[in-house]
Amino acid sequence: MAATDFPSSTPNQTTRALLELRNLILNGELAPNERLSELAVVERLGVSRTPVRAALQRLAEEGLLEEIVGGGYAVKTFTERDVYDAIELRGTLEGMAARFAAEHGASPVLLSKANEIVAAVDRIIGQAEITAEDFERYIKYNEQFHKLLIAMSGSELLAREFDRMTRLPFASPSGFVKAQVDAPQARLILTLAQEGHRAVVEAIELRQGDRAESLMREHARLAHRNLRYALANRTAIRLVHGGALIQAPVAP
Repeated sequence: MAATDFPSSTPNQTTRALLELRNLILNGELAPNERLSELAVVERLGVSRTPVRAALQRLAEEGLLEEIVGGGYAVKTFTERDVYDAIELRGTLEGMAARFAAEHGASPVLLSKANEIVAAVDRIIGQAEITAEDFERYIKYNEQFHKLLIAMSGSELLAREFDRMTRLPFASPSGFVKAQVDAPQARLILTLAQEGHRAVVEAIELRQGDRAESLMREHARLAHRNLRYALANRTAIRLVHGGALIQAPVAP
C-alpha cells in the first residue's frame, strides 16, 4: 500500500501516532540525533500523513524532537545540564504549588489522602528488605503524592504548566527513582524523600507558605543525586525512561 493510500485521518489515528512515536523515542528504538522524515514515519507506523504530521509537531513542542533546517525532524538529545535544569524547573513549580496550598488552605480531603500515602510509604521503607516490587509500589505512591500536591495548589494554570513540563519523563517526580533499585544507598534516598513528603504536608497543614515552598524545592533536588548515579552507571541509566536520550558526561 502506498503511503498516500492510508484511510483518512481520525482522532484515534492521531493519538495512536503520537503514543507510538513517543514510545519509540523514549524506549531508545529511535537513536538520539536520528533524522525522521514524515514519509518514513508514515511507513513505519502505518497511518496517514496528517496524524503523523500532527504527532511530529506535538513531540517537537514537548521537546523530544527538533526541527531540521530544510525540513524534517531529529530525535533530540539532552545534556546533564539540560536534565539538571529540568529538575530545577519542576522544583520551582512544585514549590509554588506547596506555597499556594499552604497560603490558600488545602482541601482537607486532599490532605487526608496525602497523609495516607505518607503512611503507606512508611510501611514500605520500614520493611527489612526493599524489593524491586516495593520500588514499583513506591513509584506509584510517589506519583500520586506529587499529583495531589499540584491539585492542592488550586491553580489550573500551574497544573497545566506542570503537566507540560513533566512530559519529559526524566523531569517527572519519579524520573530517576527506578535507577536506584540496586543502588547501595537506595534505602537512604527513599527515606530522605519520604521525610520531605512528611515535612511539606506538615507545613501545608500549618499554613506555612515560605517553609512549604522551600521544602518542596529542596525535595526536588534529591533527583540531582539520582541523576549523577544514573549517568555513572550504565545499568541504572537503562532503567530511566528516556535515559537513552541523555548524553554521557565527557571524561575530564
